[in-house]
Amino acid sequence: MRLYAVVTLGGFRRYATYRVATFAGVFTNTVFGFILAYAYTALWDERPRLGGYDLPQAMTYVWLGQALLAACALMGGGFEDELIERIRTGDIAVDLYRPADLQLWWLAGDLGRAAFQLLGRGVVPMAIGAFAFELALPGDPLMWLAFLGALLLGLVVSFAIRFLIALSAFWLMDGAGAAQLGMLAAMFFSGMLLPLNVFPGALGEVARALPWSSMLQIPADVLLGKHTGWDLAGVYAFQAGWAVALLGAGRVLQSVATRRVVVQGG
Repeated sequence: MRLYAVVTLGGFRRYATYRVATFAGVFTNTVFGFILAYAYTALWDERPRLGGYDLPQAMTYVWLGQALLAACALMGGGFEDELIERIRTGDIAVDLYRPADLQLWWLAGDLGRAAFQLLGRGVVPMAIGAFAFELALPGDPLMWLAFLGALLLGLVVSFAIRFLIALSAFWLMDGAGAAQLGMLAAMFFSGMLLPLNVFPGALGEVARALPWSSMLQIPADVLLGKHTGWDLAGVYAFQAGWAVALLGAGRVLQSVATRRVVVQGG
């Protein structure tokens, strides 16, 4: 486990070197935060309790989304592009020779990346949002701890989905299309554009049952106090179930892909 802890720290340090990109990301997240905040304000003026949120809760949702956008790689920017390129060029063979598990190696690095993005690109937009708008942030430290638990599970689910997408390059040879589809699905079904609680009827039920809801909708609702007690345990179980299922699917696909590399002589 020490190896993967070092890889996690290395992922954090790697992204910490991109200072200009981080500043640009903070600026972009802040601008989009204001755009969404004013759009939500107009919408909630017409429907004050839309989705079960009051206006301060809706504003909190907006700015939390901007804080988690890069951490959960909802618009890309994670490890998947690099892994797809390594598969395309054949450099993946070097990864398979490492005395480390391929899936755990990339998971550790991605968690390090996510930790930096949360601190480097998430804290400042959230602080600006709290200064400019009334947010419904909890004062109970236990609620923040519960939120961090939901966020960690959401990050693992995010990784597991993107790992499956990256492995598709073994068969597609160019995973750019799959990555784009994955990004669009993440933006829509995570609740980034609009809370999933607002989606009507069967669409809302299906959207909340999909794994992408673990990335933003569930952590946001935990922070807003929508899930407590046994209900909180239930959403943790939901996230953990998807994480285990998707990581397991990635493990199976990795095994099949590894045999494919050996058969091809790669």
